Amino acid sequence: MNLRMNYWLILALAAALPWGLVGQQAPQQQQLPDDPAIVKFPPPPANPPAAQPDPAPQTQAPASPQPAQQNAGSTTAQQGGAQQGGSSSTTTKSEATPNSNARPPAGSGEPDDTLTVIRKRVDEVNVVFTVTDKRDHFVKDLTQNDFRVMDDNKPANIEYFSHETNLPLRVGLLIDASNSVRDRFKFEQEAAIEFLNQIIRPRYDKAFVIGFDTTPEVTQDFTDSDEKLSHGVRMLRAGGGTAMYDAIYFACRDKLMGVDKGQIASRRAIILLSDGEDNQSRVSRDEAVEMAQRAEVIIYAISTNTSGIKLRGDKVLEYFAEQTGGKAFFPFKIEDVANAFTEISDELRSQYAISYKPADFVADGKYRKIEILAENKKYHVRARKGYYAPRQ
Repeated sequence: MNLRMNYWLILALAAALPWGLVGQQAPQQQQLPDDPAIVKFPPPPANPPAAQPDPAPQTQAPASPQPAQQNAGSTTAQQGGAQQGGSSSTTTKSEATPNSNARPPAGSGEPDDTLTVIRKRVDEVNVVFTVTDKRDHFVKDLTQNDFRVMDDNKPANIEYFSHETNLPLRVGLLIDASNSVRDRFKFEQEAAIEFLNQIIRPRYDKAFVIGFDTTPEVTQDFTDSDEKLSHGVRMLRAGGGTAMYDAIYFACRDKLMGVDKGQIASRRAIILLSDGEDNQSRVSRDEAVEMAQRAEVIIYAISTNTSGIKLRGDKVLEYFAEQTGGKAFFPFKIEDVANAFTEISDELRSQYAISYKPADFVADGKYRKIEILAENKKYHVRARKGYYAPRQ
């Protein structure tokens, strides 16, 4: 009898064991709703409320995308500004407008993505230029009415004009460190240091130093510190071949084209100290000029040739300066290099700036000529010779 009761008791316990285990595991299953996917993408309500007149879609729904609309506008505007200060010679403006036809039906549970970004292109060319009289003195008191602009041989309307005497400077000092300048290298270094000390204003202007022989070498990146710039110049050591075109191309593309990224207006310039001879570059002279024009960089060249005769390299330096709106200097003796630096410093504070709209602009990537004419024939205008239109 006892044996039979024990048998039935064991069977009852065995049958009750699975139910006990399920009861212990049930609390753990309550953690599943904390799954990130469930929290991030909640399902729509099982029984949505019946449709009824409710002012919420008219008053509250537009309020949520409003910040997105402002952000979209500011983002595209910043992109346009980056183009203006970077490789393109034109500016791009954008607008963000709501698309009223894209509103989802009420109660659908979908986000109200009603914004459509409409980009509107406004093509304006920016040019910095210098005006001198017959004695090569700077003329600083002219107005917009004193100039005419020709773009690809067609008149253009000036949209903006100013005396740009106080814009922040972004200057690249490129010093030839090849064997051909070894005998006067030390003096050129000291003249360059004095120039940077005079022209770079702390917390306002910035400069970098590149020495080049067979390859360009950045010895000091962008800074407003006189001490760091001086150290970067003194680090240079003469020796090797000459890759001047590569150095100009590199400085324009990698250092100056994207500087400030459209955040502020600044003036970009290269001070090139060289004899103009090149025997090592991988890019051509015209490719280096094109990159300078795309980056809107003015090149000032100081020849280190003191022979008294204008050599082939001097003509190359002249070409770079003329094509970019700068000037080439040819000191008769090494001591005059410092005077050339002083003239460059004065010119950078004595320029004008305009923006204009071409009459028949086409975003085809082609080169377009620029000609700025002074109404007074006694004045000479020096500006870059052209620009490359952006591609559509």
